[in-house]
Amino acid sequence: METTASEAYKTTVLRNFIAKDGTLRSIPAQYKKKLVILEYLVEQLEVGKEYPEKDINAFIKRYYADYATIRREFIMHQYMSRDYEIYIRNPRELWNQWEKV
Repeated sequence: METTASEAYKTTVLRNFIAKDGTLRSIPAQYKKKLVILEYLVEQLEVGKEYPEKDINAFIKRYYADYATIRREFIMHQYMSRDYEIYIRNPRELWNQWEKV
């Protein structure tokens, strides 16, 4: 996908799933759209910072009540790594790339 087309796709997905107050309306069922949303959320976290599980839960709750599902998705799709109860944002090249779906 060319850059402008992928940017337009991302913008549309975000507009459809992120409410005006910044919260997530719902988790998209479609895989590609779900990855766009997960990427958007994880981009709000600092690179290299270690987050205790309670901090990740609080961060996710600002966007969506079901923090456990989002947290699990972050791990499953390589956006974050977990070592015991410490979470860290992975480098972008490890993430499942929605542009390649």
